[in-house]
Amino acid sequence: MAEPLKHTSMTPDIFAKRDSNFVLWRVTNSIPPPELIIGQLQLGAPVSLVGEQHFPLQQSAEFPDLWLISADDCNLSDGQVYHYWFEVTDARSDRSNQRIRVTDPMAYTVDWRLIGPRLNHPYTEDDRYPTAVVQYQDGKLIPCDAGGETGTLEEHPPLLSLSPNNRTVLYELPTTWTRIGSAGEREIGLGTFCDVTSLIISGVGGENFSDLEVTQPGRSYLMELGINALELLPPADSFYQRQWGYGTTNFFAPDYELGYAVDYSWPAPNRDLRALIDACHNRGLRFFVDVVMAFSRNNAYLAAATDDFFILKPGDHPSDPDAHNSRTGLSREIRNGFGSTLFRYARMVDAYDPVSGQQMLLSPARQLMKAALLRWMNDFHVDGFRLDSVENVYNWDFVREYKDLARDTWRQRFTAQGAAAAEADERFLVVGEELHEPLALLEQQRLDGLWHEQFKKYIRSALLGEVEDTDFETTVRKAIDCRNLGYSDGAQAIIYLTSHDVEGYRNERLYNFFQNNGVLEGEIEKRVKLAFVCLLTAVGVPMILAGEEFADQHDLFDQEGNVKQEGGKQVDPVNFSRLTQDDWRNRVKEYVASLIKFRTSSDALTVNDTAFIHTDFNDGKRIIVWQRGVAGSDQVVVVVANFSAFGTDNPHHPASEYRVPNWPLTPAGKQWREVSQQRDVPSAWVGREPIFPWEAKVYTLV
Repeated sequence: MAEPLKHTSMTPDIFAKRDSNFVLWRVTNSIPPPELIIGQLQLGAPVSLVGEQHFPLQQSAEFPDLWLISADDCNLSDGQVYHYWFEVTDARSDRSNQRIRVTDPMAYTVDWRLIGPRLNHPYTEDDRYPTAVVQYQDGKLIPCDAGGETGTLEEHPPLLSLSPNNRTVLYELPTTWTRIGSAGEREIGLGTFCDVTSLIISGVGGENFSDLEVTQPGRSYLMELGINALELLPPADSFYQRQWGYGTTNFFAPDYELGYAVDYSWPAPNRDLRALIDACHNRGLRFFVDVVMAFSRNNAYLAAATDDFFILKPGDHPSDPDAHNSRTGLSREIRNGFGSTLFRYARMVDAYDPVSGQQMLLSPARQLMKAALLRWMNDFHVDGFRLDSVENVYNWDFVREYKDLARDTWRQRFTAQGAAAAEADERFLVVGEELHEPLALLEQQRLDGLWHEQFKKYIRSALLGEVEDTDFETTVRKAIDCRNLGYSDGAQAIIYLTSHDVEGYRNERLYNFFQNNGVLEGEIEKRVKLAFVCLLTAVGVPMILAGEEFADQHDLFDQEGNVKQEGGKQVDPVNFSRLTQDDWRNRVKEYVASLIKFRTSSDALTVNDTAFIHTDFNDGKRIIVWQRGVAGSDQVVVVVANFSAFGTDNPHHPASEYRVPNWPLTPAGKQWREVSQQRDVPSAWVGREPIFPWEAKVYTLV
């Protein structure tokens, strides 16, 4: 048996086999052998498979767990699009060896219009798998959408044109959107790949949300906002009717619904996702993918090879290495699949490796995820990953394997353009969501970065004038400089005011957070602006949940008025229509846009250097001043932040002032500018300008 090898090729071996064969890797019950069921989709009521043919798959002589049949042996017509399933013997112990049609686990396209036949008890509607889609052409199996759309994503522009990590501002975008209808009602729908593209390209209008001002031809909302990285909540195909997308089913396929706008005759998710990413790259936006690796909802291997890939009831097997999460001490609990089925990453088998093409000792689930990673990097040119629920992935060795493979693949793309590896490294991130923030994941190089949940906790306390730590100054220091909480570099910490996880205490959108904590409606605008100054001048990689830039508010609540839906995590959609309904929200958006553009262009904010040069807690004040940038250089930023109701008396009077001692010297030929107002500061007023309640000013040398 061969030892595990380092990857020398970034194209998995099984992908090459799939060029001309239908291939199924790993089946638990192979008597009778798995079958290919193939035909062509016919619309009607119901949708059906016409010209249905059945072909037994042949066991590979070299690799006993590999089953395949040449496309040339399947009586296919050249140039035609086909829909197909694999029929396998169900490997679950309670299914009595029932035959079931499952999706190709590595399908690039799935079509939920045609799902498998109903089966008797204990099967339910959830066990009806969608067909996979492929085109037969000149003896080859060509990946395509249901209408036969094919294509590849060009590698342009130069990857060096993308932002390095220390200049990146991420925009976290849900694919569930809402709007306010003509009668004032809230309408919830899908923001498809095309709708997202309309936020980037000025000449493209929206599809499902074509009536929004932000999706109109002539608008380029995300470019106006100034962000330079887009992160979609999981875009891989999900069993759930699209909400947040955290119930991934088909890991190699972009989501069927996100490629199926209401006016389409058929879904085209591959085409539309390629167009979206092409739009991002041509406008300097990096594209991040949110990946769910801990668990899956109704993946084909749940039936085809249950125990190789999944642990069904971890609580019943506490001694199983795959049963517990990765947390230590009292927090180490049984893994949580949140209604989905947990993958096994500890169990090893002697098997064919779909990545290297070798026979070796491996974890099937690990290799499945690595192959999926290469599909997304090779075909969709993604520029970063966010790994969901890392504690429930459990296996840190696998997390590092995944990160290293992603980085190796990225470097290969980069160096193919003649760029240096160091320049590649600073333009790629694999970050994890583990809200306990175990820094060992970074110290052991398992991940590049973590979601910095503590930033949100500390800064939200400061925004209410509260103490989260021993004193107010420490609360703000820990928020603004992640190194005070153990991080060694800003690129390791993804910082945010709000994330998509808005259920629970103090997790709600900023507008609702302030409202729930007694901030008056007329005061919320100031608090939101103060929040964004803190976010966009702090050490870390800022991330903005879509809608927070204009203080969106919650549309979905349960019967008790809590921020959640159906007892699970809140899936509150972004409501872009609010931008046109409240002038103050548009003012917030313009303010945030000015700060984002400053963040992505300021040299002072690319370094970790941070100094707190003034505090004032006298007479109820909570004023803190910090400096970013290398001290003594001409690339510094000063932030004067007032976390209190104090304001300078008669602030518009020429003699009114608030003095900040220790203000940096002004180098010859330079002057200070206040960023949010783009206002040059007269030399006589440097460090002396009046301050206002719950406000921050950002100054830079120009």
